[in-house]
Amino acid sequence: MIVDRGPVMVVTEADDQTADMVITELNRRNAPVIRFNPADIGEDLMVSARFGTCPASPAGQVRTPTRAADLEGVRSVYWRRPTWPGFEHLDEPDARFAAAQVRHGLGGTLYALPGCLYVNHPLKNFEAEFKPLQLATAQRLGLPVPPTLVTNDLDAARAFIGAHDQVVYKVLRWTPYRRGDEGLTTWTEPVTADELDESIKVTPHLFQARVDKVADVRVVVVGMNVFAVRIDSGLLDWRADYDALSYSVIGLPSALEKKLLAFLDRFRLASGSFDLCIDRKGDFHWLELNPNGQWGWLEDQTGLELSAAFADLLTQGGS
Repeated sequence: MIVDRGPVMVVTEADDQTADMVITELNRRNAPVIRFNPADIGEDLMVSARFGTCPASPAGQVRTPTRAADLEGVRSVYWRRPTWPGFEHLDEPDARFAAAQVRHGLGGTLYALPGCLYVNHPLKNFEAEFKPLQLATAQRLGLPVPPTLVTNDLDAARAFIGAHDQVVYKVLRWTPYRRGDEGLTTWTEPVTADELDESIKVTPHLFQARVDKVADVRVVVVGMNVFAVRIDSGLLDWRADYDALSYSVIGLPSALEKKLLAFLDRFRLASGSFDLCIDRKGDFHWLELNPNGQWGWLEDQTGLELSAAFADLLTQGGS
């Protein structure tokens, strides 16, 4: 067991059961852990970072009420589901100013740690979340991408829908959405040309030819380890009803695995959750990547040792 290296930094919200699973595995490996959430900045989270006066920058510490970590000694960073402070007690201009200082002060420091492994680096996560960039990268790597159109042109959208047997609409990015006290979300949904009107011009929309699928596949890559789970449901968007799902662990064709690993390498990501689907001929089709996707429930459902794989990667750390 490695016990003489620096801590693993886990950056996430307070209630994160997936992070709890990984921390449990890290504890089994005797790897020291410091966990915090950026929203705790203040008495519960202190940062001091020095630049220009030491060989490794930044130098300094992050401190919580129970732990402290030297910035130059952090082994790895598990960037899970952090939240940022809103400063609701301040007037709106002051809150906006304070929030920006936290993101660029604390965030900027955490983005610059020397020699550690990020799973994943937040800025790389951000880059990889853009679906048009994902689609272009997947196509360049030879992954089978369904015909897709991103547009705010009504005529172009109607023409695309007319050119394909069935088309679905997807959001370009999931965003928290509420009307009053009601939380709303948008699933992948079928769309027809006559449902569209001039309001499409307000913002780009993503339309995609519907794959005649028999199952979905969630692929979780952790370092060089590839875990694939087939999800059977009969639903267009399996996220709409988790009670309707059944799971089975599967293997992927070697060529497909290599392309998924190459995809993550293009974005310099150590991990990612891919969504694929399988058509009636047994062929795989690319859908999307969530660079920081959820996977905890898959371990519960299948017994795959995902949390152990993450702990192994984080314990190994960077150069």
